[in-house]
Amino acid sequence: MKSVLVVYYSQSGQLESIAKNIAKPLLNSNEITVVFHEIQMEKPFPFPWNNEDFFDVFPESFLQIPTTLKPISPEILNTKFDLILLNYQVWYLSPSIPVNSFLKSPEAKILLNNTPVITISGSRNMWIMAQEKIKFLLKQNNAQLKGNIALVDRAGNLISVVTIFDWMLSGIKRKYLGIFPLPGVSDKDIEESSKFGEAILSGLKDNNLENLQSKLVELDAVRIKPFLITVDRTGNKIFKMWSNFIIKKGESRKTWLKVFKVYLFVAIWVISPIVFVFYLIFYPLMLNKIKKEKSYYKGIVI
Repeated sequence: MKSVLVVYYSQSGQLESIAKNIAKPLLNSNEITVVFHEIQMEKPFPFPWNNEDFFDVFPESFLQIPTTLKPISPEILNTKFDLILLNYQVWYLSPSIPVNSFLKSPEAKILLNNTPVITISGSRNMWIMAQEKIKFLLKQNNAQLKGNIALVDRAGNLISVVTIFDWMLSGIKRKYLGIFPLPGVSDKDIEESSKFGEAILSGLKDNNLENLQSKLVELDAVRIKPFLITVDRTGNKIFKMWSNFIIKKGESRKTWLKVFKVYLFVAIWVISPIVFVFYLIFYPLMLNKIKKEKSYYKGIVI
């Protein structure tokens, strides 16, 4: 009997649904024992968010500053799992504070040590640099990354900005103004994600997870949009400056977060479209680089 640990943190319930759908084939197998662990905060984050709290977590999110979590049960800590499915969200181009806090905890070092891990993200669209940060933390914990699944909102970049923001502040997954698409990963993609669980189950039964990522990619587990790699990488450089600046501001922090909010919306709605035009112009000159990047980010090399 093999044992699998499913770790997740979910506010809206979307990531929990993804975690359970991917784990469904494992749950239905009489050869696998599945244990779920929901990361819980000592001081929970609000959902729905209010405007101020939503932006207030920016510096700590991006700088990956951990916070206090509730203890993991001894039953889980005392079990040596054959596989861990690590489900995470992306907050401000970094792993969410709860997942980052888990990965930086002493408990994670125990659970992840010399243990196969499959990372699973549910995000708006930019997950690549967050995944690189996850990979770094997994390496620090001596984990063995065997696969990656990245589920995203398939709406256009600017459209998803509007719909996700409405969802986070209202707490309701709805068609904003009655004309925008539903926010987040589609119900269809979530329901069909059990196909990834089938591939994982097969690898576990065969005691072979070495070729799992290629099978997951064949099942469309990872979609790469080259332009978003550029945006993600550039955004990380800019966010690094902003977050390091704001975190030191003390009493004026709230004021500077308001300035950051204005900058962010200008960057999204004005600067990003201009950058996209230039990207299209120079696209033919970058084909070889794009091909190499797509191949790398579809993989799991640490």
